[in-house]
Amino acid sequence: MKLWQNNNEKTDTTIQKLVEDFTIGEDKIWDLYLAESDVKGSIAHTTMLKDIGLISEKDLATIHEGLNDILISIQKGEFKIDESVEDVHSQIEIMLTEKIGDIGKKIHAGRSRNDQSLLDIKLFIKEEIKTIVKKIEPVFEKLLFLSEKHKADLLPGYTHFQLAMPSSFGLWFGAYAESLSDDLELLTAAYNVADKNPLGSGAGYGSSFPLNRAQTTDLLDFKTMNYNVVYAQMTRGKVEKVTAMGLSGIASTLTKLATDVCLYMNQNFGFISFPDELTTGSSIMPHKKNPDIFELIRAKCNRIQALPNELTILTNNLPSGYHRDMQLTKECLFPAIITLKECLDMLLVMLENIVIKKDILQDEKYLNLFTVEEVNKLVLQGIPFRDAYLEISKRVKNNTFETNVLEVNHTHEGSMGNLCNTEISELFKEQLKRFK
Repeated sequence: MKLWQNNNEKTDTTIQKLVEDFTIGEDKIWDLYLAESDVKGSIAHTTMLKDIGLISEKDLATIHEGLNDILISIQKGEFKIDESVEDVHSQIEIMLTEKIGDIGKKIHAGRSRNDQSLLDIKLFIKEEIKTIVKKIEPVFEKLLFLSEKHKADLLPGYTHFQLAMPSSFGLWFGAYAESLSDDLELLTAAYNVADKNPLGSGAGYGSSFPLNRAQTTDLLDFKTMNYNVVYAQMTRGKVEKVTAMGLSGIASTLTKLATDVCLYMNQNFGFISFPDELTTGSSIMPHKKNPDIFELIRAKCNRIQALPNELTILTNNLPSGYHRDMQLTKECLFPAIITLKECLDMLLVMLENIVIKKDILQDEKYLNLFTVEEVNKLVLQGIPFRDAYLEISKRVKNNTFETNVLEVNHTHEGSMGNLCNTEISELFKEQLKRFK
């Protein structure tokens, strides 16, 4: 059953099946994620149709009762799209008509499948972004907690994979907390683009019915609407791409953190470890503790970072108006949303079980980390910086460089204590306000 099908059509069933399988593709899988949004959209749309005189109050009550029954079945996980039905919109209208009779056929007046699909996607994206933010929040808080807890635990800093200067676990954890705060800015931008009501734009050219788009905007809790009906349809593909950019920002942070962890777990570094149950072994090497979880987080998040480009290539040469190409945006975006949520959940588990090695910089191999400190000491004694730099450089080359590591460690414990975590926390809270 298709909403657009003419009952008088006669088509060879073999060809028809071939066409249906190709054009429907994976829609029945991903449309299930839109079912709740579709029902809520229909409830708002029919409420507006009643207020402009296209549906009676009695019919509206019947329609809403039927739609709410379907909504309950969706929330219970009982809803499915029948084999003979094309998409979620058809399935819900068929189910409603079976429940309440021909009154159910009134719900599509003033709508196209185009603005109906776009509405569903925007409502779904808004809720998913809120869910992702809720999953980011405890990860952010755990990173800040670890930053404060380990602010005095020093860590080698590297540039070009070469020893650079002393750092700390406090700075390391805090850096990723602040990175997530910045990532929320991208996610906020994506949410703002999705937070505009397209309903009433029809197929992209409006409707001759006196639709009240402001009413459905309020009923569906959109901040505003896409005013130009042609542009409303142009946001299909655009809203998915902007959302993908927001997901990509978070994925970038998680990928970099995962790579750091994989390095720091390596025996040549040995800075951190995890309980055995959170690592994997080898089939032939009994000593192995592999960081498979972080390697998979890295790989999954690298795929997510490719998503904006995939959606750009999918949609970038299309003119205005709807095109069936847009159907594929769901099978690009929806799995990425699911994957990112899983990665955030797993990352939180790992951070709750991370073990930090103490006194790393007591090892003599890290001695050259303290050359800058010694240069600064000479500068404080009145020696020009360039002369001080050359003096310490000479000591390093002659293997005569020495320093009091305990004293320098103490100095750095003080300086590393200023992590600005309070300011970072305030930045994050400011971003959260958009989603409350």
